[in-house]
Amino acid sequence: MEEKDTNIQETVENLENAENSSNNAPEVQNEPISELDQLKIDIAEQKDKYLRLMAEFENYKRRTSKERIELIQTAGKDVIVSLLDVLDDCDRAEKQLAITDDIKVQKEGIQLVFNKIRTTMQSKGLNAMESIGKDFNVELHEAITEVPAPNDKQKGKVMDEITKGYLLNDKIIRFAKVVVGK
Repeated sequence: MEEKDTNIQETVENLENAENSSNNAPEVQNEPISELDQLKIDIAEQKDKYLRLMAEFENYKRRTSKERIELIQTAGKDVIVSLLDVLDDCDRAEKQLAITDDIKVQKEGIQLVFNKIRTTMQSKGLNAMESIGKDFNVELHEAITEVPAPNDKQKGKVMDEITKGYLLNDKIIRFAKVVVGK
């Protein structure tokens, strides 16, 4: 790849040098250019444009691949940074668990941490699917098992949810694992 880039750059430099030397050549006035010479000039110009375009395209490919690698390496940074506050809250809750034996206070503190993580994830576009009581949909649900429905209205509906399904910006990232009434 680098050898190809070097060859393209050398060719562009050679063309520029040839162009500069032809520009510095004494002009012959009043001498018409033959059709063959004009075609050679046109071909040289088109070749120069082509080589410059190829060099520019190679630079573009190299730059975009580098940017893509950087983007992939830092893709989760925003989410991780937003979860650091929740991690700090978890650390504080852990300290409080060691200090106090009041279950009510511990429960409230843990509930606050749970709510904060849910809110943080929702702010990043994550939403939980509501499945219980809805019609079974193979596009959204993965049936784990079927159980007899207590009545005809619940046949084909989701009776229980084993694992929640999630959407990230309205795109399914995890199907809900459900129990379906039959």
